[in-house]
Amino acid sequence: MTYNLTNFKNGLKELNIELTDSQLDQFIKYYEMLIEKNKVMNLTAITDFDEVIEKHFLDSLSLIKVKDLHTRTNVLDLGTGAGFPGIPLKIAFPELHITLMDSLNKRILFLQDVIDELGLENIEAIHGRAEEAAKNKNHREKYDLCVSRAVANISTLCEYCLPFIKVGGEFISYKSGNIDEELESAKKGIKILGGKTKEVFKFDLNKQGRSFVIIDKIDKTPKAYPRKAGTPSKNPL
Repeated sequence: MTYNLTNFKNGLKELNIELTDSQLDQFIKYYEMLIEKNKVMNLTAITDFDEVIEKHFLDSLSLIKVKDLHTRTNVLDLGTGAGFPGIPLKIAFPELHITLMDSLNKRILFLQDVIDELGLENIEAIHGRAEEAAKNKNHREKYDLCVSRAVANISTLCEYCLPFIKVGGEFISYKSGNIDEELESAKKGIKILGGKTKEVFKFDLNKQGRSFVIIDKIDKTPKAYPRKAGTPSKNPL
């Protein structure tokens, strides 16, 4: 099947991202695998090609607005789901070393198929819950950058993500445009977890308000965090 890549190429141009034909082919293959697997398991409610391009691929890649991705950065994509933003970031910026983590093993098996089919290297898909994996010395405070498009309030996300990040690294949360109130209520928790809000970068992506909340890891996270499963969302810091 042939696809009209005009919208994708225009979006990439706006982000100042140049892809080879081979990388564009990888995105198309990823789309096809996503849609095929979506028939038997719930990966995404968005299936139209142009919508996937806009709301998943370009949204994932918009991280380039706030972060230099042409480096050998060790990145954790926590709660990756169907592979966003980790797989698009890996395709577009092969230098990145990416770990995809999700609590649902079926998703991880799908992502492993994608990794194998697309021939991606220096990327791994791990089945695990943040509450447990963050206590594991192989993952705790090992990453330069943690990213997440997961839907949760910023306080909860920080409790899950900050324990994975080494001091001097950062957590960048993909958010909708209106984040100020949520961030204000998370201030205390961010500090407890060893973080400090560096910047909230607001922008429009195809007329949709988006934000990146950038949190620096300035101190080690106390061993008590993250708390046991469910607690960070039911009782945010």
